[in-house]
Amino acid sequence: MTPPIATYRLQLQPRFPFSAAEEALPYLAGLGISHVHLSPVLEAVPGSTHGYDVTDHSRVREELGSEAQLRSLAARAREHGLGLILDIVPNHMSAAVRHNRVLGDVLRAGPSSRYASWFDIDWEAGGGRVLLPVLAGPLGEEMARLTVRDGELRYGEERFPLREGTAGLPMAELLDAQFYRLCWWRLARTELNYRRFFTISELIGVRVEDESVFAATHAKILELVHDGVVDGLRVDHPDGLAEPESYLRRLNEATGGRWTVVEKILTGDERLPTSWTVAGTTGYDALRHIDGLFVDLQGIPQLDAQYRRFTAMEDDRGGRWEPTVRRAAHRVVAHELAAETEHLVRLARRICATGGPELRDHAPWTLRLALRELLVRVPVYRPYLSGAELVLSASAAGEAKSAFSVAEEAAAVDVVRDLALGRLGEGPDHARFRARFAQTSSALHAKSVEDTAFYRYTPLLSVNEVGGDPGRPAVEPDEFHAFCAHLAREWPSTGTVLSTHDTKRSAEVRARIAVLSECPERWAALLERVAGVRAPDPHLAWNAWQTSVGLGGLPETERLEAALLKAVREAGLHTTWTEQDAAYEKAVSAFVEQGPGGQLAAVVREFVDDIAGAARANSLGAALLHLTMPGVPDVYQGTEAEYAALVDPDNRRPVPFDPAALAEPGDKLGVTLAALRTRRELPEAFGASATYEALPARGPRAGHCLAFCRSGEVVTAVTRLSLRLAEGGGWAGTELTLPDGQWAEVIDGGRQFSGAVALDELFATYPVALLRRVVREAGEGRG
Repeated sequence: MTPPIATYRLQLQPRFPFSAAEEALPYLAGLGISHVHLSPVLEAVPGSTHGYDVTDHSRVREELGSEAQLRSLAARAREHGLGLILDIVPNHMSAAVRHNRVLGDVLRAGPSSRYASWFDIDWEAGGGRVLLPVLAGPLGEEMARLTVRDGELRYGEERFPLREGTAGLPMAELLDAQFYRLCWWRLARTELNYRRFFTISELIGVRVEDESVFAATHAKILELVHDGVVDGLRVDHPDGLAEPESYLRRLNEATGGRWTVVEKILTGDERLPTSWTVAGTTGYDALRHIDGLFVDLQGIPQLDAQYRRFTAMEDDRGGRWEPTVRRAAHRVVAHELAAETEHLVRLARRICATGGPELRDHAPWTLRLALRELLVRVPVYRPYLSGAELVLSASAAGEAKSAFSVAEEAAAVDVVRDLALGRLGEGPDHARFRARFAQTSSALHAKSVEDTAFYRYTPLLSVNEVGGDPGRPAVEPDEFHAFCAHLAREWPSTGTVLSTHDTKRSAEVRARIAVLSECPERWAALLERVAGVRAPDPHLAWNAWQTSVGLGGLPETERLEAALLKAVREAGLHTTWTEQDAAYEKAVSAFVEQGPGGQLAAVVREFVDDIAGAARANSLGAALLHLTMPGVPDVYQGTEAEYAALVDPDNRRPVPFDPAALAEPGDKLGVTLAALRTRRELPEAFGASATYEALPARGPRAGHCLAFCRSGEVVTAVTRLSLRLAEGGGWAGTELTLPDGQWAEVIDGGRQFSGAVALDELFATYPVALLRRVVREAGEGRG
């Protein structure tokens, strides 16, 4: 399949079904995209607003309008020149028994169920039973709420199948006779015996590495692909899979090589394995490189110092990045992922017990400590079959050994590392250990970094984004160009994003907050002006006022409160999801109502007005880079124009689609239309064979311009760090030399340029420029 020119993500839900997507098609076609990117469409838990909690892989979701309506949507899309890209969820499905008939059969029949191979269940650890942590309290307190009716065990709205011949037993005996054990939800942390998605017990892992499970869970998706309903796929959370590379190879063969991208989060300088048969990632790596361009490296040290003084955070509780990450990782691996760690301990003990003498005499506690100390030192999300020695390095093992006081006991680290690297054999338990170590590593990184450290270390909230690196927030132009050159060479059809259903803040919100790195002294002055309303703690105040800046100073009390309550629970410094401090959370709500959601919002709006020009430059610059750099841009619903959203569920609200808006677009929509329509008209300039050439500016302010040329046909130029630029006196004669020929401005039209162009002239109307070649010099070749 020819890769998409550009995609547009729609977040389907009962309030926005297939019929609503169909109504949006004229608008979407007018934007200039080639494909509509749909969130998961298979049957899910009723009312789900995201669809990642699949309950039946064989059916399209009725709440969205059924399969017939999906096929109608695809047909109508083709009439508008559009195709469909589908988000699929191979790693997990809902564990809600009343909706999941496959899991229900396993609970009824136990290990003999024909579906037993679907799930990673440690039957031995559970004494032959699956732990179901669904009770609101200890079993003894909840017994009165358990009843048997119509051949089912019932608990509130929950329904559980009964093992054959047990329906007439007394309740206590009936419970003991089942292939599952109902228990208090708090036991999941330490006793759960099935693989789950991260720490969410409501989502059970699926063993798609089993060929029969792959076939059953992908039959409907592949039918839609082969029937021409779906043109390409987005694969959710590949790092949760036992063997991502094997899975992707099988998927590629099954789809006939359709365009597929994976939600792989790359860390630092990590590269996507070239052996993966995919077009690339979904684009969080691009997001980090784009956003980093608009962070002022000079202002970060001052902002960091202000943050530490203002919040007085301890180094490992939010004061400094690396200590904060390490402490969060230790907490998550020992508490939230205790059950996952214990599963690995059991596997390691079993392997050591049946191995040679050199593997004997490792106490369980040494294996447990070795596991934890190695897991917290994995620098990326997870190791893979190739290159695992670099991820689980000898130096990391040496550091892990320092946790042991007796050198001989530290030998357990070598055992665990060798098991994780596959050096100690190829038996079933060895394979399970290697896979589960990698899967647990992925969950640990996500929970400790994205869901904990990102909420604790917060000098500049805009960089605390999926795939981001708050410890190295700024990206210099040379680094961005090197990244783009790599994409053009190795992954020209990879996905790129700026906002998604998972970003903690939309691009618009981040664009405003990023300006603070250019003016830390103004930010400090704002904090002094709003100090009259006291927050429960200074860390919350810092985060709340930055969030308010991101929202433009709008007194959106409910939205701010929801986002900040989620933030403090994720941070886990004063309250958590499972141990909520009601008094603290009440104080948070009161602060929001009186502060950023109250009269002081006007003070923030005044500040936002002062930095509006810089925020506009950031927003338009990021948008244009995203839409013209190497890769296939995915535009999240609503973000083609000005769109300010916070963390989910705020960013999953339905958005309006009015074709009339395309006739008189505002700033951002105008830039989006110009870029997308240029891509549509010149697909080869951005396609798999397209070239990328950095264009350096020359002059005293050259560092404030980033520019490049695509295939000798299109030039992109943007302003970066525009507030510093203005304070320094403007462009001061800085020029950009264009490739030979005549170039026409696309965004506002009418102007043409050639040769060396003064940047104050190029950026006279917009802080960005999109130029298209109009005259090619005789005999001139492609750039």
